Amino acid sequence: MRLDKFLKVSRLIKRRTLAKEVADQGRITVNGSAAKASTTITPGDTLAIQFGQKVVTVRVNDTRETVKKDEAETLYTVVKEEKI
Repeated sequence: MRLDKFLKVSRLIKRRTLAKEVADQGRITVNGSAAKASTTITPGDTLAIQFGQKVVTVRVNDTRETVKKDEAETLYTVVKEEKI
């Protein structure tokens, strides 16, 4: 699954276009390397997303094309949140 689609489906970022912009700005890393919006995400990958002054690191548990709002948090596990 594409990175931008995963971020939207998991509701880490609300819109896919916004997820693409964030990735293009270099604020997302996958397994320690910079990622583009088209980067393929698989279960077990680690994503680090910079939201302003906060970096959220999550581990991908599952990739599904659609998911209900209540089940969105099951797609990932937050590893750590830190302020920079």
